[in-house]
Amino acid sequence: MRAKINANYFIVMTDNKINILYVDDEVNNLTSFKAMFRVKYNVFTAISADDAMKIMETQPIEIIVTDQRMPNMTGVEFLEKVLEKYPEPMRILLTGYADMNAVIDAVNKGKIFHYLSKPWNEEELDSTIQRAFDVYKQAQDMKNLSEKLVVSNDQLEFLLRQKLLS
Repeated sequence: MRAKINANYFIVMTDNKINILYVDDEVNNLTSFKAMFRVKYNVFTAISADDAMKIMETQPIEIIVTDQRMPNMTGVEFLEKVLEKYPEPMRILLTGYADMNAVIDAVNKGKIFHYLSKPWNEEELDSTIQRAFDVYKQAQDMKNLSEKLVVSNDQLEFLLRQKLLS
């Protein structure tokens, strides 16, 4: 989106909202989630794991929120599949059932950030999303710093070799 200042200059306005993908096989839940959070976040919704993967191929997703009980693929199975291609987004699992095995699988296999029960509490879910994004941002910052450190080390090595050769 661009805002026009005058005939010759434009200022680029960027959207700094967190990109969230919510996956659930219940249309009412998708609609409710989007209605609750669309003002604060960029919300992408998918009715199946396959649809969610298609979204992830085209959109940079930072937070994934998924229901556990879905046909064809559970939330944990979906998160395992996501990890293979997209390890960086933070993962939150929702379930309406007190299934301890699902929670254990989610932690061990899906590497979830947090587990919440359904129906969700809007404040608790929002707070969890914010904390997950803080962890995501820290990981991204560490990755960027590590990349810069590698470049700096390579440059220092080059300079050292140059000095030794002269």
